[in-house]
Amino acid sequence: MRPSGRSHDALRPVSLTPGFSRHAEGSCLIRMGNTEVLCAASVEGRVPPFMRNSGQGWVTAEYGMLPRATHTRGEREAARGKQSGRTQEIQRLIGRALRAVVDRSKMGEVTVTLDCDVLNADGGTRCAAITGAWVALSLAFRHMQRMNVIKTLPLIGQVAAVSCGISAGDAVLDLDYAEDSSADADANFVLTDAGGIVEIQGTAERSAFSEAQFLGMLGLARQGVAALFEAQREAVGGA
Repeated sequence: MRPSGRSHDALRPVSLTPGFSRHAEGSCLIRMGNTEVLCAASVEGRVPPFMRNSGQGWVTAEYGMLPRATHTRGEREAARGKQSGRTQEIQRLIGRALRAVVDRSKMGEVTVTLDCDVLNADGGTRCAAITGAWVALSLAFRHMQRMNVIKTLPLIGQVAAVSCGISAGDAVLDLDYAEDSSADADANFVLTDAGGIVEIQGTAERSAFSEAQFLGMLGLARQGVAALFEAQREAVGGA
């Protein structure tokens, strides 16, 4: 039995609340179990220096955790004067995931920044951030279209992410913190609605896992993101 009592192929309860941030061009509060991440999209009429005169836009992300998102207070990275390696790795992952489903030639020289702030952490924060950020980005693009900044939506697909692991020899879907901290292996799958793979991060915590176990996790991940894609479409359609 999993600590949560869920079956091996069950997601935690998922909700996507669009428009949560009043001032952002697009936003979404995503809840996956007890993990909550606020994703807000901001639009700027410029691109980084390396993109100037390219005729293309840029999509990037920043990620952070509130000090009491976890069981004990974490120091604000701003107070330390630098970001941790984990933070940098996660925000780069979010940016790569979103750019995989954007035709940046349709954006013009505009930057959209996704701020993903973890309000409560109970495992899978990077996966929740990617899934929620797609909704915020989609809403920002729709806002840009209404404002005649762009003529057509640059999105060419959906992207979502979910964690899987090996627990007691079996593949399980969507790990919470209790499960993640004791799993034999854990992995994050970033997938598109067209079936494409953007990124897979997988680690054996004790002994190496087999190809069959990996394929078991991949199958569960595809099942999980199918439900997340449906939740994204409902959130965008209802905004």
